Amino acid sequence: MELGHPIDFSGRAVIVTGGTQGIGAVIAETFLAAGAEVMVCGRTTPAAPPSAGGRAAAFRSADVRDPAAAAGLVAAATGRFGRLDVLVNNAGGSPDADAATVSPRFVEKVVALNLLAPFYVAQAANLVMREQPEGGSVINIGSVSAHDPQPGTAAYTAAKAGLLGLTRALALEWAPRVRVNHITAGLIRTANATALYGEDGGAAVAGIVPMGRLAVPADVAHACLWLAGPHSSYVNGADLAVHGGGEIPARHLARRTAGPPFSSP
Repeated sequence: MELGHPIDFSGRAVIVTGGTQGIGAVIAETFLAAGAEVMVCGRTTPAAPPSAGGRAAAFRSADVRDPAAAAGLVAAATGRFGRLDVLVNNAGGSPDADAATVSPRFVEKVVALNLLAPFYVAQAANLVMREQPEGGSVINIGSVSAHDPQPGTAAYTAAKAGLLGLTRALALEWAPRVRVNHITAGLIRTANATALYGEDGGAAVAGIVPMGRLAVPADVAHACLWLAGPHSSYVNGADLAVHGGGEIPARHLARRTAGPPFSSP
């Protein structure tokens, strides 16, 4: 993916967790296209790491739910690039599960991936960033579920709500050297959109979004670029909504479908 950007990240180093596929890969490509050095991580080695502008991201195998692995990821990036300017905590997700019957192990794994892992990586990143004259930026990729829970997402919703709270707490503690911000991502059309939204790939779902379409990964990636760049130097502890305006209330959709309540004489 070739992208052009007015923000120049040349000489800057970025980590994107879960950056080998989907949204994370596009975030990595966007920073590469803007001139940054990028390291991505995942639990399995990709066939090819994200690339842009003739350069590829570095890859490190890491399960960031493990505090030692999270610290090792930061150490590897700092050792390779000599600095760390941006951390994008993108790794996350969960299949739907019935809260009445879900196992404790499932809940623990969901919370570990979506809340504890971002904490562990951010903690290690802060130790590096706070010693740099330019400081650094941490961006946590959240979800609309933190604000508007859906059936089958109890553990995920709780973890993502915790991530938003963690963002605000770290923003208070680590400023002014390290800024910490949050992106509330909405419905996103990715390569597995059919599995998520049905055979139409989300075309019907797009009707409930005020913008009239699902987000694409680049929408989130460009928000990351802005939050990490100089134009947002006073933005800290923010929750940036990248969800197209949210969802149109069901009562309005029902009224729009049903038509006017009274017929003309």
